[in-house]
Amino acid sequence: MDTHFHHDITHNEEHLKSSAALTDIVIGMSDGLTVPFALAAGLSGVIDNSNIIVIAGIAQIPAGSIAMGLGGYLSGKTEQDHYKNEVKRENHEIENLRHKEIAETKEFFAGLGLSEEVQNKATEEISRDKNKWVDFMKKYQLGLEKTDPKRATKSALNIGISYIVGGIIPLSPYFFIDDAQEALKYSAVATLLCLFMLGYFKSKITGVNPLLGALRVTLIGAAAAAAAFGVAKLFEH
Repeated sequence: MDTHFHHDITHNEEHLKSSAALTDIVIGMSDGLTVPFALAAGLSGVIDNSNIIVIAGIAQIPAGSIAMGLGGYLSGKTEQDHYKNEVKRENHEIENLRHKEIAETKEFFAGLGLSEEVQNKATEEISRDKNKWVDFMKKYQLGLEKTDPKRATKSALNIGISYIVGGIIPLSPYFFIDDAQEALKYSAVATLLCLFMLGYFKSKITGVNPLLGALRVTLIGAAAAAAAFGVAKLFEH
């Protein structure tokens, strides 16, 4: 029984870590596909030479990758800092405001529909071990799970690398086709197809209707590129 329980916990932790990594990859890939695609589309509206667009895209992709990776890192650090501060506060309250924590623990058990006698026994039992009590309160009162100390770095790398991979796709046709507007046609097909597949995959993970999710992501990418192309054409005149 204990082995099975331990296996369930391990499986759940691995699942959560995998979900976090997949979320990072989806974020990085979707932005990596959309932003360079919009940039290339905008420039294609006013420039005929693909070489200039390639140079602009190559300059933008590392910058976008670093910016997105930094955002992922700061988000992960914020989550870690919040967790540490809440655990520190909970330790302080258990040491200095024991009566308050006793009342909150009883209140939790009361919310489960337990009798007052059982509430008192359960609270007395769990409050004997400070560490277990802190773990109990942070999980059931605060809804906090222990964070991976490397989460911020992993998130930054996952998002940054995914952005680079995604950004190469809309630029690829410009490497081989000199005429920018001709290259844009192939870029649009490749990018929108990738966005559709990414949106479908993302929706499958989150439980949203896959087809609607895929169309939503694709339309956002298409709208961004069309807006960039239109604005460039407008200012050209």
